Amino acid sequence: MSVQIPRIIVVGAGFGGLETVRALRRAAAAITVIDRQNHHCFQPLLYQVATAALSPAEIAWPIRHILRTQKNATVLMEDVLDVDPARKILITNFGEMAFDYLVLATGAMHSYFGHDQWAPFAPGLKRIDDGTRIRRQILIAFEKAEIATDSETQRRLLTFVIVGGGATGVEMAGAIAEIARQTLAMDFRRIDPRNARIVLVEAGPRLLPAFPPEQSDYVRNVLSHAGVTVMTDTMVTKCDAGGVELGSQRLPAATIIWAAGVMSSPAAKWLGIEADRAGRAKVNTDLSVPGHPDIFVIGDAAAVIDANGKPVPGIAPAAKQMGHYVGSLIAARIAGRETGKPFRYRHLGDLATIGRRAAVVQLGRFRLRGYLGWWFWGIAHIYFLIGIRNRFIVAFSWLWSYLTFQRGARLITRAHDESL
Repeated sequence: MSVQIPRIIVVGAGFGGLETVRALRRAAAAITVIDRQNHHCFQPLLYQVATAALSPAEIAWPIRHILRTQKNATVLMEDVLDVDPARKILITNFGEMAFDYLVLATGAMHSYFGHDQWAPFAPGLKRIDDGTRIRRQILIAFEKAEIATDSETQRRLLTFVIVGGGATGVEMAGAIAEIARQTLAMDFRRIDPRNARIVLVEAGPRLLPAFPPEQSDYVRNVLSHAGVTVMTDTMVTKCDAGGVELGSQRLPAATIIWAAGVMSSPAAKWLGIEADRAGRAKVNTDLSVPGHPDIFVIGDAAAVIDANGKPVPGIAPAAKQMGHYVGSLIAARIAGRETGKPFRYRHLGDLATIGRRAAVVQLGRFRLRGYLGWWFWGIAHIYFLIGIRNRFIVAFSWLWSYLTFQRGARLITRAHDESL
């Protein structure tokens, strides 16, 4: 009589999900990886797709290819609809799937703080589709400005508003300024791209609140020197096709990019458990769901408190640590070993770049900024890319851009419902 091996389902092939699967590579189990996309996206560099520095294929890889040598893992491209914890059933658009262990690494989506009607006018940046959409929007704005017949329309088309002063917002603002002031400076005849207005709006008192105040001040000065208008302590009260409203002030703009907040995927709702204000599932110290020790939630979908009583940030290193922990925990259980240690998050540091030749790095007491910070930021990101080929291609693309001030992915690929 054959013994059935444990069935493990991992939903989501982001940083946390893939790390979970890797930690189970030697486990005597049947692992099923489910994702609605067929690729894993390196999100920290997604803004470079949105600003034409890199092509999508340079920061995304097929999930099947990544896991091709892991014989105990099967990849399925499906949408998850719900979970029945009592029956241990995952419900997808292709039917029901039974599991012995379930890991939900379903990530997060954009949050408009109760104003979901703003979404069509202010896209966020979470997926490859978002990156190519924003790239298209930025490049089309310049093309439309070239054929506009009045100065008011040109000003609106050449105004770019980024909402949110975290790492994504800062990086987007710096990159768009670089496109306008350098990359496109000589490409047009009827407009001067250097006249583009880039506005970074932050509701809090300073940019990059995770960094020390002196680093935040440095970032603000660099952006201002690059021609970016930085507005702190400023709330967005409305977004529409014509621009944004900042309290009583109206700012006409053709391009609005949302980098202000995230909302968890509906993992907590599927499981019927308590969630925090961002919708993240409140889990036990071993990242399992209360009352269901064989179901885990990790990454941006989980509300986890570190040893200092602070929420674990929604960044790639945190998701990878959670994935490794849960994968190792499940592997130990399958092997019959004790697994009593709770999850402990180790913060590795914070990095953010501000366009060409400037970045800030915070690794405990170790701090860098400026040119050295930029090199450290670049080396760190290249190191964490998947595959030697991709590391080489991205490094070469950055070197070429640095030497020539050009961006090699300036392609306008229209959606089926868009036209000039």
